[in-house]
Amino acid sequence: MSQAKRIAILKGGDSPEAEISRSSASQVFEALESLGYDAELFEIGDRQLAEQINRFDPDVAFPALHGPTGEDGTIQGFLEILEIPYVGSGVRGSALAMDKYMSKKIFTELNIPNAKAILIKQTPKSVEPFIEEIRKTLGERVVVKPVNQGSALGVEILSDLNNLEQKLNDSLKYGDCLIEQFFTGKEITVGILEIAETVKPHPVIEVVTPENQWYDFTNRYGENLSEHVIPALLPENLSTHLQGLALSAHQALGLRDLSRADFIVTEDEEVILLEVNTLPGMTKTSLYPDGARHLGYDFPALIELLVDRAYNRS
Repeated sequence: MSQAKRIAILKGGDSPEAEISRSSASQVFEALESLGYDAELFEIGDRQLAEQINRFDPDVAFPALHGPTGEDGTIQGFLEILEIPYVGSGVRGSALAMDKYMSKKIFTELNIPNAKAILIKQTPKSVEPFIEEIRKTLGERVVVKPVNQGSALGVEILSDLNNLEQKLNDSLKYGDCLIEQFFTGKEITVGILEIAETVKPHPVIEVVTPENQWYDFTNRYGENLSEHVIPALLPENLSTHLQGLALSAHQALGLRDLSRADFIVTEDEEVILLEVNTLPGMTKTSLYPDGARHLGYDFPALIELLVDRAYNRS
């Protein structure tokens, strides 16, 4: 067992992904208990959170959090103030990865392939002034996605621009949005796991969903609604390229411990990086634990490795 004994697992909050967070936290809690750790769950929406955590006096905090507050650097700053070592990326890396607009700028600067996009602020909500620019720059088929959400929440795929106004307003409920060029192809993900002094990519995973569907919120978290093909049935050189891009994105954003990069690979093998997640899901249907398992880390071993890394930074 690690030298760390008491682990505070953070969950919930008021993010639209709070229930997924609680599911991830439950899995982490069970893994740590099975290994003999003194683990305790903490709901981050509680106003007495700092007092509760200090009373528990953890050696390490494990943010099993998804979405705003948990992944955007907020909770990371809170833990820095409390001087508690924690699993995952720091304040800056978390904030950059969560902001799809800023991370896209970094990827473009470093020649990491990503989709062209136009930023639409939450106010004003009219898209009319942007229609011609969207059509000229992105084409008729586009994706609308909130800048600071995960788990595909608020994401809308449009086959043309006719109902863009309505779909955009639906997505703007989550905050500023990107209107992004749409690509069809295989949905691919590559995890990154830092082990000792090395940064190791997972095997490339293809996500297969029911016909005419994509890896949306329902297919991510519903039992038996998606298939994880590991390793993905891709040419070896393409898989190596995807692993290299996932590693480059991880390093470009200044991330640590773990991340997961999501891609589209088109029929002619063009690669498009969609986004990078700093706290990938740890639920029973999540991709990241599957990838780690193929590196030789079952779920409890993965959680213990992450706890060890955080503790050794203290």
